This record gives sequence, structure tokens and C-alpha cells, in this order.
Amino acid sequence: MDVEALKFELTFKAVRSSGSGGQNVNKVATKVLLSFNLADSKVLNEDQKQRLQIRLNNRLNKEGVLILNSDESRSQFRNKAIVTKRFLDLINEGLKEEIKRKPTKIPKAVKQKRLDNKRKNSEKKANRKPPKI
Repeated sequence: MDVEALKFELTFKAVRSSGSGGQNVNKVATKVLLSFNLADSKVLNEDQKQRLQIRLNNRLNKEGVLILNSDESRSQFRNKAIVTKRFLDLINEGLKEEIKRKPTKIPKAVKQKRLDNKRKNSEKKANRKPPKI
């Protein structure tokens, strides 16, 4: 996957941020909104789009657009870098192939130990009974 080409498909929008910052909040648009249209992406192939559609289902809106925002910093430039990194991490995580778990065999020694414990427990309980006359 070509990260630089993927970055060109992103749309950024700066809006006024809420929270701390004093008068700076009222004057400067520091919050950054990132939007990415998954269906229109030319960088990702159909298989990758399908996988991301399933994995990011709860993050996509009805049009299939992924929207992320960042207002952590008072700097628009830093917020843009944060939201871009978050987007790339999300895409990389979504494209990872899940490794199927291979069940391991139970070792013979473990089976034997379990059977020995069962036998000892059985004998212990049998010894508690009154003797047959």
C-alpha cells in the first residue's frame, strides 16, 4: 500500500476547537477534521476496501466516509499530524490478516497425570466407606 498516495486522497478541514486556549479558541481554527471516502479510493484494491468496510463498519457513515478529528493540541499543524497518524494506524490495523489459531495437542504426560489423580481420588473415597461384611 502506497502511504503517500493514500495521503493525497484525504480531505482536511479546519474548524474552531472547543476547550482550553483562552481567546485563541475564538480566533483560530485549530481543530482538524479528516475525511476519507473508502469507496472512491484509487490506492486500495477491492479486496482491501471490502476488508476495511467490514472492520471499520461502526466508524463509517452512511455514505462510506471515514471521519476522524483531533483537537488535542492548540496547533493546527500538530493536530493535522496527529489525525493523519491515527488514520494510517487505523488503516494498517484494518488491513492486517488475522492469524488462525492452531490448537495444540494435549501432552500424554498431562493426560496420564489427570488419570492418576482421578484414580487416587477414587481410592481415597472408596476407603471412606465402611467395610463389607
